Amino acid sequence: MEKWFVASKKADFESWGKKYHISPVTARIIRNRDVETEGSLQKFLYGALKDLYDPMLLHDMDRAVEILKLKIEQGKSIRVIGDYDVDGICASQILKMGLKALGAKVDVAIPHRIKDGYGLNEQLIQDAIEDGVDTILTCDNGIAAYHQIAYAKEQGMTVVVTDHHEVPFEGEGNDRREILPPADAVVDPKKEQCTYPFPGICGAVVAYKLIQALYETWEQFYDLYPIIQKQLLQFAAIATICDVMELLDENRILVKEGLKCIKEEPVLGLQALAMVSEIELSNVNAYHMGFIIGPCLNATGRLDSAARSLELFDTTDKRLAMEIAGELKALNDSRKQMTIEGVNEAIEIVEREHLEKERVLVVFLPDCHESLAGIIAGRIREKYGKPTFVLTKAEEGVKGSGRSIETYHMFESLVGCKQLLSKFGGHKMAAGLSLPEENVDLLREALNRQCTLTDEDFATKVHIDVPMPLSMVDKAFARELEVLEPHGVGNPKPLFARKDVHIVSAKKMGAKGQFARLVLTEDGTNFVEAVCFSETEKLLSLIEQRYGAEAVEKMFLQKCDYSISVTYQVAVNTFRGKESVQISLQNFC
Repeated sequence: MEKWFVASKKADFESWGKKYHISPVTARIIRNRDVETEGSLQKFLYGALKDLYDPMLLHDMDRAVEILKLKIEQGKSIRVIGDYDVDGICASQILKMGLKALGAKVDVAIPHRIKDGYGLNEQLIQDAIEDGVDTILTCDNGIAAYHQIAYAKEQGMTVVVTDHHEVPFEGEGNDRREILPPADAVVDPKKEQCTYPFPGICGAVVAYKLIQALYETWEQFYDLYPIIQKQLLQFAAIATICDVMELLDENRILVKEGLKCIKEEPVLGLQALAMVSEIELSNVNAYHMGFIIGPCLNATGRLDSAARSLELFDTTDKRLAMEIAGELKALNDSRKQMTIEGVNEAIEIVEREHLEKERVLVVFLPDCHESLAGIIAGRIREKYGKPTFVLTKAEEGVKGSGRSIETYHMFESLVGCKQLLSKFGGHKMAAGLSLPEENVDLLREALNRQCTLTDEDFATKVHIDVPMPLSMVDKAFARELEVLEPHGVGNPKPLFARKDVHIVSAKKMGAKGQFARLVLTEDGTNFVEAVCFSETEKLLSLIEQRYGAEAVEKMFLQKCDYSISVTYQVAVNTFRGKESVQISLQNFC
């Protein structure tokens, strides 16, 4: 079920357009991204590195900087402990590169997904002690590792936490209290004490801010920062995209500047990944990072060890970089096939056990590789439009991942079931958990019992930026829309809508004829072409329901006149050196 909404946020679009040399339509789209003032509009359009927030605004940043400076001066051994996803890998690389250039004695340990699980554990701490490590510096994890950090402190270690995940808490309402780990410094924008202006940054950006603060407050290294910054920005941008952060405010600036650095002077590892993935870095955008490069980096942490991705970013040997990049792509190709099999099995279980009737889906796939649980959960959520947890068998009990919908806070739902869980963490839209196998059914029951979602909450909301005739679309307008990039969560591609559009003919596209190219008209005299990719089946189903069983076949064989309402996106398509405007249909009714 879909509900279409037209954004109705107000502003003087004519004035904005004249002042910033954009059309009123583009101004309206930007206003729909919660840009309210001319100052924020200026930042959205022209924001640069100088507009990023001072890292010292992060609570405990001053303490973290003070500790690390002292440890570097004393020659103490520092171990960065990250995570095995793209954010954790990039955060680890940022800290390692930044600290090494300051002369620090630093190395990195990434937990093995299967052997270690997520984040800190006592074995990692014990390994650090045996290796003579003085200080543990976490990134993209640590905020929920209270007992592990307490153990490290008991052993006489210094611990600095940098993270961006939700802080665990106990109690409800006015009695709610944060449970912060007993580290020497805890830098996390989600802390209640932290008043950082934009808390929606990823773990790699928190790490980036720490390195920035170290250089900018250390006089002898101040001039070195602009040089290393160009490399660090690339990792911050990739992590922000791949960890699905909102591309607004300073995230938008970091991604724009990071992509610019990747285009102009990419690190060797990225060059190699782009080559094996057949991506031209001079034209790279957020899509390439989120859906091609990112999954290759993620695959190594899912099916093997994320240490291989770090090795890719560390090496200065072109031949070795290409070898590792090829391995990562092959791993990702294997992951794709395993994911398809897992999704099909999950759908079969949901249908067989009639789980689709429940408000929260909990699917147990005992034989699925535990690293694929999150991806499969995301696909099942997309199919059924419901918050979904996918659980798999692990060495000890059961592990799993969840993916949510806008109206359901996944982390807080797990807090309400914490008595059934061995470990959990996450945020509103995603979470990870582990539990005894005998608690799987109890968890399903508890999550559904405490769920307050209504039928209205499950409706897919289609947010339309501007209702606009197709005849208004031309190449100049499509080019102007490029000022809105990069696109992602919080800043989606603009969506337009038009009622009562008439289909007059259609042709099949794609190797299997799975796509469609349509000729449309609004007034019977002006005709435009549009393509339909991901939603072709929905379009054909609507035509059949509205005009009869033979209508679809007729549409592809001869002229027709089928009236529908559509939403659409606009872009400039380049094929064999020729540019043309492409209208892509997205929704139908």
